[in-house]
Amino acid sequence: MKKYLFFLVSAMAAVMAMAENYPYRSDYLWVTVPDHADWTYQTGEKATIEVQFYKYGIPREGVVTYGVGNDMLEDDQTGSVKLKNGRAHINIGTRKTPGFRDLRLNINVDGKEYSHHIKVGFSVDDIKPYTQEPQDFRAFWNSSKQEAAKFPLTYSKKLAPEYCTDKVDCYLVRLQLDRRGQCIYGYLFYPKGAKKGSHPVVMCPPGAGVKTIKQPLRHKYYAENGFIRLEIEIHGLNPTMTDEQFQEISTSLNNGNNGYLENGLDHRDNYYMKHVYLACVRCIDLLTSLPEWDGRNVAVQGGSQGGALAIVTAGLDERVTLCVANHPALSDMAGYVEKGRTGGYPHFNHMNHMLTPEKIKVMAYYDVVNFARYVKAKTYLTWGFNDVTCPPTTSYAVWNTLTCEKEPLITPINEHWTSDETEYGQMEWIKKNLSR
Repeated sequence: MKKYLFFLVSAMAAVMAMAENYPYRSDYLWVTVPDHADWTYQTGEKATIEVQFYKYGIPREGVVTYGVGNDMLEDDQTGSVKLKNGRAHINIGTRKTPGFRDLRLNINVDGKEYSHHIKVGFSVDDIKPYTQEPQDFRAFWNSSKQEAAKFPLTYSKKLAPEYCTDKVDCYLVRLQLDRRGQCIYGYLFYPKGAKKGSHPVVMCPPGAGVKTIKQPLRHKYYAENGFIRLEIEIHGLNPTMTDEQFQEISTSLNNGNNGYLENGLDHRDNYYMKHVYLACVRCIDLLTSLPEWDGRNVAVQGGSQGGALAIVTAGLDERVTLCVANHPALSDMAGYVEKGRTGGYPHFNHMNHMLTPEKIKVMAYYDVVNFARYVKAKTYLTWGFNDVTCPPTTSYAVWNTLTCEKEPLITPINEHWTSDETEYGQMEWIKKNLSR
């Protein structure tokens, strides 16, 4: 009995040390509960949200002001409601067309403002992209890949002992993309003692921004589970640079309408992301050239911009056998052109002179929904409803476009993040679906 009690107390202490409370060390808590448990409705069906507010775990009285609007768009309904015993109900209406409604909440308690929001979906399986496929989309990318492949696979690989463990070997890789010296960097992780012809490979592209590869060992469990994993950056910046150096470069490359995701949209051959998409294919060239590759399994995995690049790579390269993506960016980017419709990150509607007919035409060659049409790899897509970076409307536009074998993980409460458990589960999903 004493042994059991000691175990129980120890386990509780460990859980408390890791979790403490939710939200983490927060004095207040919003609880928002739709009257449909899965947070989805049919068009024309009214949605009601129960709103609860607690401070120090105690329900509080007060007046909640709110606005309701379509996903990522301005409020078209406003109002206020009094909390009774910390609770109230708000009818947010409905939609006539498939998509999401966002309830945005504010309350003043003890002289401090608190805000929250919740999105619910309507006829989500009927959400279709605004973006159409250019007639020469495949011809353009086939030609671009052929041109890129003329430059021989050229890379250097240097041991990175600071990221090696008793189970993992890590190398810093510099992959040259063309004769001008354009390149990308990455960390290549191997299981310790990797054997020839024995290991599936995984390519992991980054989220948006100009930044170093943060915490390379965060996903070391891939190599610990037998995978060879390449985690890359996309700007040709050595990840051993200091944070200060990255910040200086990020400031210069992400300045107003001259950020890299806006750069070159005047012509399909000039857009910055062209060399990035092709670099992802060259990464597959690198991984499948390794003698330790098992010769069968090629996975891509990433979130946000990385999720977009995972789907793009799977659409461009039939060697990819498994695709895992979280809330993909660069999806249905021109959607805002149609009144009342939501578009995807980087939200060109907030930038001057970006949604011109000429630039919209170029965007279509780089939009994830058009690559999703050609993905043949089995795909695992995850997304949340409360995301205001890569909105659920555009994740559904991608999901509903995919015709490959696919599996969703929908986590409505999530904003623009995934839990450690979800990310580890993605590795387990890849492992479960390997070709033996």
